[in-house]
Amino acid sequence: MNFGKLILGFYAVLFAGVVLWAVSFFLQLHRDLTTLRVQEAVNQRKLVEAETKLQRQEKYLDQLKNDPALVERLIREKLHYAKSQEYIFRFEDQPAENLP
Repeated sequence: MNFGKLILGFYAVLFAGVVLWAVSFFLQLHRDLTTLRVQEAVNQRKLVEAETKLQRQEKYLDQLKNDPALVERLIREKLHYAKSQEYIFRFEDQPAENLP
């Protein structure tokens, strides 16, 4: 009878150990799943932002390809180009303390 109770006790302890291991394993899986879902939401938001930025850039590129007035304006502003018989005046900013 002692031997049977010993084996039954051993199985009970073994079962409790397996249950505790399974619970800790599934809790860790749940934490990992929650972390991955949060990361997925962040990545989805970044994807939407990137797609929006891409659409704006594609629209701007299309304007550059098809709108000569825009190209001329950008060349004049960024590269300081002028047409013939035009003059460009550049004024240096004075620091505020040197003003009268």
